[in-house]
Amino acid sequence: MEGAMGLMRRMPPKHTQTALSALLSLLPDHSADLLSQIDQPLQVLCDEDSGTEFILCEYNRDADSYRSPWSNKFHPHLEDGMYPSEELRKLEVEANEVFTIYRDQYYEGGISSVYLWEEDDNEGFVACFLIKKDGSKYAHGKRGYLHEGGWEAIHVIQVGPDEEGMAHYCLTSTIMLSLTTDSDTSGTFNLSGSIRRQVYFGRQKEMLHIAMFEYIDVDVTVPLFQMTVTIRVFAHRRV
Repeated sequence: MEGAMGLMRRMPPKHTQTALSALLSLLPDHSADLLSQIDQPLQVLCDEDSGTEFILCEYNRDADSYRSPWSNKFHPHLEDGMYPSEELRKLEVEANEVFTIYRDQYYEGGISSVYLWEEDDNEGFVACFLIKKDGSKYAHGKRGYLHEGGWEAIHVIQVGPDEEGMAHYCLTSTIMLSLTTDSDTSGTFNLSGSIRRQVYFGRQKEMLHIAMFEYIDVDVTVPLFQMTVTIRVFAHRRV
């Protein structure tokens, strides 16, 4: 399992699904761990009731259906799906409205979704904030510089009660980036990478830590000299 995770941390995001499928066939006994710990490229589905697209992930999935944050319904329909409490659902609706404004102003388009659910012990809750931006000139890209490109962000916040009415927070953020140019002026340039950071805030100062995983894979073709340069960088830093 440790070797599999090390391999996936070095894998470009665009090859994640292919590599994960191969690992699942090799390590069927670790399927649950692999699926829960490896972030896959985000997929999108349209909510038929609201006509709004939403992001698919493990956090809004139940069986083979996915819950829309807009209508709170599962697609395809699921009779006994898991839903957030009424209180969390109200917060989820507000969070989606606020995050939509933030996404449009900061990312100039794209798709966002926010999901909330209770912890198993019912003493805290978890929130997942997702953004997917297709930066290609034929999709959400407004500047037209990229032939293909994408920005995918996954932010998971765990909130739990602490002593004396305080609360602790654990934030895990994963960013997956890919971009490709293909023109006479810029030549062919392909870059993809991912970074993951985690920070924990509690009453004890020693609880605060930041972990970072990053991988960059660059494939550059320079038309003037007709040569290809490949750069691979992996770093793990803990502060």
